[in-house]
Amino acid sequence: MITIWGRANSVNVQKVLWCCDELVLPFQRLDAGGQFGHLNEPSYLAMNPNGKIPTLVDGDFVLWESNAILRYLAMQYGPSSLLYPTDPKVRASIERWLDWSIGTLAPAERPVFLGLVRTPPEKRDTAQIAADLDQVSKLWKLLDHHLQGRFFLENERFSLADIVLGSFARRWFGLEGVERVPLPNLERWYQRIAQRQGFRKYIDLPLT
Repeated sequence: MITIWGRANSVNVQKVLWCCDELVLPFQRLDAGGQFGHLNEPSYLAMNPNGKIPTLVDGDFVLWESNAILRYLAMQYGPSSLLYPTDPKVRASIERWLDWSIGTLAPAERPVFLGLVRTPPEKRDTAQIAADLDQVSKLWKLLDHHLQGRFFLENERFSLADIVLGSFARRWFGLEGVERVPLPNLERWYQRIAQRQGFRKYIDLPLT
């Protein structure tokens, strides 16, 4: 059975669990990171020298980096038409969103999440949070524009791109006390993917 190391409230772990659900793939998850520790232990660093989560263990194969794990699961355990199509143009279109999520969205989203979810109200830098919110709002607006006339992000079929950005969108729409600009295409897409079993099971959790 596949083992996934990582705490359940990590967005990077959550998207891997959601992918497993879409593939109807059995797995066990072991707590690591945050209050659970393990990341600096020699046995964990032997698997993942970055000391981060998630880490996947599949038999004698070990893999880290969440989006790489998603690609592996889709290629190893999913039909070619499911989640990660083999057509070069479709796959490249999906790939760009996986790269965008890590290189552009996550760095902008992280300070907002830390500022509003993991920082006590009396210690928040409200001016900085407002500036960070403005930056991440622009990125969601970009995605809203892309979703105009689309059912899913690419190829009119649910894919890894929807899993990755859907996981981050949960954090965006779950922030309390935030005035969001109207993004009707993004909101319709989000409401649609939020009905999926894997989302309800692994993504739709309290933000902590």
